[in-house]
Amino acid sequence: MGLLGSDRVVVGYDLGNEFSQISFSVSGSGKVETLSQVAGTEDYNIPTALCKRNGVNQWYYGREALRQGEAEQGILVENLLELALDGEPVLIEGESFDPVALLTLFFKRSLGLLAQVSSPDKISAMMITCEVLDARMLDVLRRMMAGARLKTDRIVFQNHMESYYSFMLRQPEELWAHGSVLLRRENGIRAYCMECNKRTEPKVVFIEERIFPLKDGELLPEEESLRQELLDRELLEISREVCREKMVESVFLIGDGFDQEQMRESLRFLCRKRRVFQGNNLFSKGACMGMQERLDPDPLWKKYAFLGKDKLKANIGMDILRQGEASYYALLDAGVNWYEAGQELDFYLRDGNEITLKIMQLTENSGKLAQMVLEDLPGNVARLHASLYLEEENVLTVEVRDLGFGEIRPSSGRVWREKIELY
Repeated sequence: MGLLGSDRVVVGYDLGNEFSQISFSVSGSGKVETLSQVAGTEDYNIPTALCKRNGVNQWYYGREALRQGEAEQGILVENLLELALDGEPVLIEGESFDPVALLTLFFKRSLGLLAQVSSPDKISAMMITCEVLDARMLDVLRRMMAGARLKTDRIVFQNHMESYYSFMLRQPEELWAHGSVLLRRENGIRAYCMECNKRTEPKVVFIEERIFPLKDGELLPEEESLRQELLDRELLEISREVCREKMVESVFLIGDGFDQEQMRESLRFLCRKRRVFQGNNLFSKGACMGMQERLDPDPLWKKYAFLGKDKLKANIGMDILRQGEASYYALLDAGVNWYEAGQELDFYLRDGNEITLKIMQLTENSGKLAQMVLEDLPGNVARLHASLYLEEENVLTVEVRDLGFGEIRPSSGRVWREKIELY
């Protein structure tokens, strides 16, 4: 595929511990594709691994790293994401390496695959997706991006659940408007069950994660035929469980372990009155689609709000006087990622020393008031600066700084800080 060098690309990068994937869209095309390590194939998985060649500072990544390691030509380092999260230095040939630096090296080298379509220098925006986004993962990702020094600052993160949601909203509504299920073979069966509550405005989309253990690990290698029969039977029970009493219009089978010949009974059940799809690049494509939506919002998406576990699930605001009229001022909106939620504003407090925030939970359609007392605030009228942000999913931090009141009263320098539990 020959593309002009001036083409800009939007990238969705699925960063996994064992494998990673890169999907992309060329600016203006709208079409999302996934990079393959072998041209003309659907070989999307890039082993998240490095190999340092024996005795020299030469590094291989991905599949070549595995080959060099197997040939004993170098020191193979796998599970780079897990190592980075652990944070312990990695010892290679007597030299200590920062595990985040190793992950960054892999990340930069893997982006070289974009040479098939453009250049890493032509990246206009990137969404990185991974299974879980907690505080430790966010720290690793931010350090990785700082080390990568890409020529774009439009880099954001989302978890696999939201990438699934982003992917589904680009599909025909009849596939997901009532319900959809994603099944992934990974240390058992991981199920994402997507449902939509159409009674709210906007319509609220939930994804429930369920993990089902499998018993095939208890069998010996020579019992392969029995293993496949057991897997089929277990997958059938899991499928019945996740589809029970729900309208499921589509099922996505992600990754290896869903062989059509060996999973006959379970697949026969899933295909009854449902559309069933198989593949392994849904998360990277969903990440790319999620980035496209941020750059060029689709009116359809405004009708829906995804409330995943990384989402702020409450609208936060305050009542103010604006030009003498009482009005509500929105500070933080439900549906944004909690780690991206933030607001700063200057305002006047005319009477007293209390600030009252309104917190409306979108999931329960209920609300509460949270009062913050500014002890020892001088004067009757104050000009204040407020910063609001979340350090945890359900804890809002509010910082208020006294700005004084012009020539009448200088700033006292006081800063008040309070943590408010949202849910």
